[in-house]
Amino acid sequence: MNRGASVRFDPAHRLRGTIVAPPDKSISHRAALVGAMAAEPVRITNYLRAADTHSTLRAIRELGALVEVHDEEIVVRGVGLREARETHGPIDVGNAGTLMRLLPGWLAAQAGRAFTLDGDDSIRRRPVDRIAEPLRLMGAELDPTQGRYPPFVVRGARLRSIAYDLPVASAQVKSCVLLAGLAADGATTVSEPAPSRDHTERMLAAAGVGVHRNGRHVTVTNADELEPGPIHVPGDLSSAAFTIAAGVVVPRSRLLIRDVGVNWTRTGYLRILERMGAIVVGDLEEHLDDEIVPTEPLTDLDVTAGPLVGTVVEADEVPLAIDELPLVALLGCFAEGETLVRGAQELRVKESDRIAGVVEGLRGLGAEIEATADGFAVTGTGGLRGGRIDSGGDHRLAMLGAVAGLASREGVEVVGMDAADVSYPGFMGDLGALA
Repeated sequence: MNRGASVRFDPAHRLRGTIVAPPDKSISHRAALVGAMAAEPVRITNYLRAADTHSTLRAIRELGALVEVHDEEIVVRGVGLREARETHGPIDVGNAGTLMRLLPGWLAAQAGRAFTLDGDDSIRRRPVDRIAEPLRLMGAELDPTQGRYPPFVVRGARLRSIAYDLPVASAQVKSCVLLAGLAADGATTVSEPAPSRDHTERMLAAAGVGVHRNGRHVTVTNADELEPGPIHVPGDLSSAAFTIAAGVVVPRSRLLIRDVGVNWTRTGYLRILERMGAIVVGDLEEHLDDEIVPTEPLTDLDVTAGPLVGTVVEADEVPLAIDELPLVALLGCFAEGETLVRGAQELRVKESDRIAGVVEGLRGLGAEIEATADGFAVTGTGGLRGGRIDSGGDHRLAMLGAVAGLASREGVEVVGMDAADVSYPGFMGDLGALA
């Protein structure tokens, strides 16, 4: 397995060994942004060193924060909630959708200043209208291209608090509104149709912010400053999900994945795997309640290969497993019966149209899979033949193809494997160690 534009993954007889989960991408983004908004220097340990998270460090530097990168930690010396520096040119978010949707929440509070956000070709196809609506209601101005896409301009203002109902559960949109609410004139409430990731709420609670949850409603009160203290980034379950899937579908495998973050709002994938018959053992956070705990739970996951059965993933589960749903399609190929995913139309506006990409990619490897408007249906055949899959620049499709190759009968050539560096630069090395 050599790095490069095209990499071949041959069938593995088994996978054995121990790896440490890579740092969490979602939490790394948030840690850097909170550090830039903080009143005192913030030390961040285990920050993900990848293309997306480097974009966040670059962005906060342009906005006036000082960033020191050391071997063991990153130190961010922020500018405060309301003192971001106006930039001379567009802020380049690269391929980082999380940065594109969270950063405007902070920029909206910079009264009298304007900021332009832009990114790569993939980002320019990702809509921002769902953050534009609530920020406009709060008093800021957003001017997206064609009313919906990057590049777009954020014009800051003195913000007013709102109560906002999210039309679709989204941790990114929710976080954007909560960050803006820190500088609004009262209490801002976001209501979700279903739970989504709560990393922002936990981080704000740790920074001394008044943030409260009541069922599907989250409320944040305005703050003068943030004091988060040191932040440790846990291992990323969304990245570890690929090695977990490999350990489940490659026969005779046994893996230990250490230091994985198992926040309940991120472990929907593990609950789906359990229904399908996979054996993944760890000390998991049991449920989500109204108390917002200002920490992220960690555990080691013990993964064993075994027979799988099909399952149905309903819409209310989608926000808690959104990044792992392509892997559910892959696992469905090896399961007995049919696997259905519904209510996942959000996959069509990720780094690529992931519904189309997953269906086309897996079908080319021998899968019996059909796309639907909001998901896909997979008929298990006991495995995959193999072949060739093009990532299309999407990091998760690249890693999906690699796992498919290890579990296939003939192997898989992945075109664009270097896309994995966006979120998991060590992926090739970890797979090589296990194989």
